[in-house]
Amino acid sequence: MNSIQHIFQQKDKNLLSIYFTCGFPELNDTGKVIQELEKSGIDFIEVGLPYSDPMADGPTIQYSSSVALKNGVNLDVIFEQLLAIKDSNKTPLVLMGYFNQLLKYGEDAFCQKVKDCGIDTVIFPDLPMVEYENHYKTLFAKYGITNVFLITPHTSEDRIRKIDSLTDAFIYVVASASITGAKGDVSNAQVAYFKRIKAMNLKSKLIIGFGISDNKTFTTACEYANGAIIGSAFIKSIDSTGVNGIGDFVKGVLG
Repeated sequence: MNSIQHIFQQKDKNLLSIYFTCGFPELNDTGKVIQELEKSGIDFIEVGLPYSDPMADGPTIQYSSSVALKNGVNLDVIFEQLLAIKDSNKTPLVLMGYFNQLLKYGEDAFCQKVKDCGIDTVIFPDLPMVEYENHYKTLFAKYGITNVFLITPHTSEDRIRKIDSLTDAFIYVVASASITGAKGDVSNAQVAYFKRIKAMNLKSKLIIGFGISDNKTFTTACEYANGAIIGSAFIKSIDSTGVNGIGDFVKGVLG
């Protein structure tokens, strides 16, 4: 049982995950952000790997990636930062990056580093399912790593059920067919989509992300899924208040 499966065994509803970008706002803030998030009591942390061409990220996370890269962050620096807090951090980490980062670093080298950092769950939004089935499922299993797939309002039922069959951690339910970023209240169309997915009675746990930003949207998302991920709103918060404001941000979300 990996760390995320263990979390779901302990808690089945109202899970909160926070996404942050490594090396933002400052290069050495990665460990500080994780420590503050752990103290705030969230359920798991989504660790974002800054990338120069992020297909799924909206302006806020693109901005944080740009700042982090200018700060001098790279995969080696990130792995060093994550290793430094491995023994003290008890909140599960999920690594989110892009397929090209894995390829460029070297598949086995990347997976070994992830394992060394105590991480057992990854998200690559652009990893083709056929590539996963033919190669990466076996590779990830070799290192004890679980992959998370994303679905959107446009994902077919057949593909959703296929993803469900391949899922060991959770399915990332993208709240809208767009990039990340807060978009106000959850719309009626989104609620209908959430209801449709819930009615499929999938075996996998469901976590909703993209556009979840505050207590109201978090609470709504949790009516139809096991929990939610907040990213852009958190990035905006630490950009304006710094790492010291993390506890207050999380309290505001949880209500």
